[in-house]
Amino acid sequence: EEYGGVCLNWGCVPSKALIANAHLYEKALAGAEVGIKVSGVELDVNTMQDWKNGIVKKLTGGVRGLLKANKATAIGGTARITSKNTVEVTSSGGKQTLTAKKAIVVATGSATIQIPGFEFDGKQIIGAKEAVSLREIPRRLLVIGGGIIGLELGTVYQKLGSQLFVAEALPHLLGDTDPDCTRIVERKLKKHGATIYKKALAKSYTKNPDGSLAVTIEVEGKPEVIEVDMVLVAVGMRPASKNLGLEEVGVTVDQRGFIPTDARCATNVPGIYAVGDVSGPPLLAHKATKEGEIAAEVIAGHKAAKDWVGMPGAIFTDPEIASVGMSEAEAKDKGIEIKVGKFPFSVLGKAMAMRETDGFVKVIAHAESQQILGVHIVGPEASAQISEAALSLEMAAFVEDVMLTVHPHPTLGEAYMEAAAHAIGQAIHIQNR
Repeated sequence: EEYGGVCLNWGCVPSKALIANAHLYEKALAGAEVGIKVSGVELDVNTMQDWKNGIVKKLTGGVRGLLKANKATAIGGTARITSKNTVEVTSSGGKQTLTAKKAIVVATGSATIQIPGFEFDGKQIIGAKEAVSLREIPRRLLVIGGGIIGLELGTVYQKLGSQLFVAEALPHLLGDTDPDCTRIVERKLKKHGATIYKKALAKSYTKNPDGSLAVTIEVEGKPEVIEVDMVLVAVGMRPASKNLGLEEVGVTVDQRGFIPTDARCATNVPGIYAVGDVSGPPLLAHKATKEGEIAAEVIAGHKAAKDWVGMPGAIFTDPEIASVGMSEAEAKDKGIEIKVGKFPFSVLGKAMAMRETDGFVKVIAHAESQQILGVHIVGPEASAQISEAALSLEMAAFVEDVMLTVHPHPTLGEAYMEAAAHAIGQAIHIQNR
């Protein structure tokens, strides 16, 4: 419907706007703890949504402006590849065929996965697209799926007043995220009243006379009924690769619908490239942007290739989680001897001043060379802190490089320096093992 894709229109940007507002609302309610007594704090959801929509509108307008400034022709319509160098576009004005002189780039992104029995109705059974635009806070919200999208949006509505239920099919939340990090997030969700079911499958629902929903879930094989007012289905995203004409022109599509590409973002068909979510995990906006840059460089005849050793990821739960590089499990699976350093935010002055002391920074280093292999952060502003760690991996930094970099005091960034030092037994502000 609009330029900017999922991220800008109903993904990353609007959800982070709501997350920021929910955090502010929570802080306002708790201000008395530090002597800031605010009375009459009220939640105006309509104003919040209008403000969020204003941000989205400004950014989508920015995309349009960039396209125009770079003399790109933007066409609103449905596209289908008809040959190795032609695309048929169907729009309100009819059909037209575009001929590519150099290349075709597929950047169709991904779409929300629906599950049988819980088809979206836009009112009580919703997906992420509807969840970022609610004009009323549900009294009781069930989130099916304990992944990134589900927990981020679930946290928003929990802070804004919803009683939160989460049903996750796996034995743990947040997929492959460092389990030490997810435990911190799960603990805080429960502390604030969330009910979390793991090894749980959503089976069906019925509507009660009062309009609420009775949802049946199966927890480790045993049925249980949850009474809620709204269900958010957040079980992941699927590649938007159907009906593009890919198979007809010979482009390989895997069993999950992703388009395999090489390091240059090229498909198996010369002249056709794929970037972003449609080309496979990780499904991250910044990964998609970087792939777009790489494909453009390659098409222009320059040398460029993917190298994701320093590809960070961020999860905007409470507290936030961010990571880059290997996990402990990945290193061990590869037979790499490692040293692990940890520094908790509970002993960091800046975190105390912010009243956000949950979590830690974990540094994984090669046992012999002390090269940094991975960094995992759960805590305040983890998403902002991870960039230094990503640079460390990109530059193949060693623990000593981080230790010798003077970090200003008091800041959250000191935790990374301390965790690096702790990995080799040289921490100053925490006991070494």
